[in-house]
Amino acid sequence: MQMTPQKPRFRVRWGLTIILMAAAFIVGFVLRGCWSQQQAPDETGRETANQQPPTHEKVIWTCSMHPQIRQDKPGKCPICFMDLVPVSTGPVDIGERRISFSEAATKLMEIETTPVQRKFVTAPIRMVGKIDYDETRVKDITAWVPGRIDRLYVDFTGITVNKGDHMVYLYSPELLSAQAELLQAAKAAKNLPGGSELMNKSVIDNLEASREKLRLLGLNPQQIADIEKTGRPVDHLTIYAPIGGIVIQKNATEGMYVQTGTRIYTIADLSQLWVKLDAYESDMVWVRYGQQVQFEVEAYPGELFTGRISFIDPVLDPKTRTVKLRVDLPNPDGRLKPDMFVQAVVHAKIAQGGKVMDPAMAGKYICPMHPSIVKDAPGTCDICGMDLVTTESLGYVKAREPNEAPLVIPASAPLITGKRAVVYLQVPDANKPTFEGRQVVLGPRAGDYYIVDSGLQQGDTVVTKGNFKIDSALQIQAKPSMMSAGEPQFEAPDEFHRQFRRVIDAYLPIQRALAADNLAEAAKAAGAALGPLSQVDMTILSEDAHQFWMKKSDAIKTSLQAVNKAADIENARKAFETLSGEVTAVMQRFGIRPDKTLYLLHCPMAFDNKGADWLQDSKDTKNPYFGASMLKCGSVVREFANKNR
Repeated sequence: MQMTPQKPRFRVRWGLTIILMAAAFIVGFVLRGCWSQQQAPDETGRETANQQPPTHEKVIWTCSMHPQIRQDKPGKCPICFMDLVPVSTGPVDIGERRISFSEAATKLMEIETTPVQRKFVTAPIRMVGKIDYDETRVKDITAWVPGRIDRLYVDFTGITVNKGDHMVYLYSPELLSAQAELLQAAKAAKNLPGGSELMNKSVIDNLEASREKLRLLGLNPQQIADIEKTGRPVDHLTIYAPIGGIVIQKNATEGMYVQTGTRIYTIADLSQLWVKLDAYESDMVWVRYGQQVQFEVEAYPGELFTGRISFIDPVLDPKTRTVKLRVDLPNPDGRLKPDMFVQAVVHAKIAQGGKVMDPAMAGKYICPMHPSIVKDAPGTCDICGMDLVTTESLGYVKAREPNEAPLVIPASAPLITGKRAVVYLQVPDANKPTFEGRQVVLGPRAGDYYIVDSGLQQGDTVVTKGNFKIDSALQIQAKPSMMSAGEPQFEAPDEFHRQFRRVIDAYLPIQRALAADNLAEAAKAAGAALGPLSQVDMTILSEDAHQFWMKKSDAIKTSLQAVNKAADIENARKAFETLSGEVTAVMQRFGIRPDKTLYLLHCPMAFDNKGADWLQDSKDTKNPYFGASMLKCGSVVREFANKNR
């Protein structure tokens, strides 16, 4: 019997088996995925429903004092051992000048903000000086005729005398001839003939001339009358005190021969004194003639004395960068003494536009010679008779002007580099704390505030604490720092770069000397730096670069000279701040890379929390503005890589 083939049936069954196995695999995979999604174990091993796998954002941890430290986990700063803080949470693209933080990071960074507001602010101008004599109340007693001093009634300095007290008994032969002329003239007048009127007038005129001659020789009217009455001449002259006061100098002794004009005594009236003060040129914007000044002296701690500014020196002292002020000071009880040191302050109230306002002076008329004379209407001075001038002509706000408060921000808000100032504003209505950098134009500083000329408006919110941390965070995210954003660089030959590097090398010893509190070494280094500066050839620069360098070189030279001639280390440090700003500005505008890596550091506490920058050649902070008292105050805000990198 013949068999039929079975291959086709076997193939069909095998195909069905494969299809069923694939379907089962797919169903199992789906079911397993759903089950695992619904039954994921928690941290204790139990399964929980609807738990999503955690997502991780990259967090950068840095030091608030040393932003160059970057780690991907918490820890301690290897430089200052402060706790690291998170400054960035993932690559969020919110703009070139903006940066966002989480709420937790903002708290850790201790960021504080304040609204921009209009506010009347007071600028306290602090000055030092000393009490001196009122030069208008110092008189010399001199010999009016040649002669010999037979008696000095005042034997030593420091004696108080009254006006009209006898001081000197002087023998003078010259008096005898003058008195003889008087007696002859008096006799002729007594025996006037009944002649012509012209003759009689001539005799009377001769008598008056003889009397006047004796008055010019120092005799008073009573002495002259006694001579005429007795008919006997005197050979001695008594010299009287022209004013009351204290004898501060005694220049002659008994038996001494003197000539006309020889100084015998100097007398000073101490009921009115002067206070001579030194005001820094940066404070002169707030100083006005006639302002009231309060000051203290060490002899009477806690007691305030007041006076008014009566003179402002029209010339600046190039050594100390200060302007001399003079204050009239009443001293009726004589408690204040010349040469006492004083600490003074002027409280200048600032109105809109940075003008000084004083309700007691607005709309008044004042004497340009005697500021104590202030009147409500035009007139003349009661003391000297000069015409009064308006207080508005001296820089005060006019009474009829609307006294709108100026727009101000706290002094800690702006980051100032050279002539540029930037602030960080909090962006409103953001999902999380977001900050944006903005360049602003500032007016002068008034106490704890800066007056804003442009760039901000009332209601903006600026960062007052933590702005350096925000700027550092921008650099960490490779965004442009507002501190380093500047004007385009100048093109300059390599020779100019090489010459200016010598100036930089000469700058560094000044920084190290001030950090070591060594004024003598700082002055010496500043003097030595003038040499490399003078060797920079500006003729190799062209157009704008040439003009820019001319201004900067003059400023650098002035600052070096001020450090070299500074009377104390505080003045040297003030000049060094200006020097640092000018040197840094040249490096930035010309793109100069130093011989070795330099670091730009900032101390926010320098100069009464105004803040200041400086350059040094190591990351180890050595503050030239505080020295040993706060050597480590400051942090690196920028690095200038050396020319070989």
